[in-house]
Amino acid sequence: MLIITLAAMIAVPTLAAAPPVTMLKPGTQAPDFTLPATLVGHDYTFSLKKALAKGPVVLYFFPAAYTSGCDLEAHTFSTHAPQFTKAGATILGVSENSISMLNKFEVDPNFCAGRFPIASDPSGSIGALYGVKLYPPMNGAMTIHGQTITHGFFARTTFVINAKGKIVASMSSAQNHISPVQHVTGSLTIVQALQSHKAQ
Repeated sequence: MLIITLAAMIAVPTLAAAPPVTMLKPGTQAPDFTLPATLVGHDYTFSLKKALAKGPVVLYFFPAAYTSGCDLEAHTFSTHAPQFTKAGATILGVSENSISMLNKFEVDPNFCAGRFPIASDPSGSIGALYGVKLYPPMNGAMTIHGQTITHGFFARTTFVINAKGKIVASMSSAQNHISPVQHVTGSLTIVQALQSHKAQ
């Protein structure tokens, strides 16, 4: 499985050399941002501020499209997308993949299926604002789905941000050892609880 192989190849040298990363904690104001994104195959600019005007946002960072864990996570978000919508929440996936690769991944019925946007953070700057661990590019050429990959890889990390812009939950596979599916089901439970609390 590529994700496991990828982690095994890059984690050991990275952990020794990289400075410690502090992931933003619940109660922290979520940093505002805009990113180039794609939805149903169309490019646009995603604005966190605009999304929060509609309700909570589930912001998830993933290593790379077309790798096993990320494929599973995207597919699971897509199958649960109607439940997130019912809870008033917007989903956004973010990786360092190029927007051209994400365009294909986002519309693929096996992955995002055009049900939620994904965005490109090629410099890793937005991930850094959120304290997401970033593994550096692998040594040598790496090809995924016909594209040579030279970017870094975010550790799988999810933030649930309420409509007021506060982070109410954060999950990290690197720290909490949770599966891609648990990122989806865990964040869904949280946004449903937010909706229930709002209705009271």
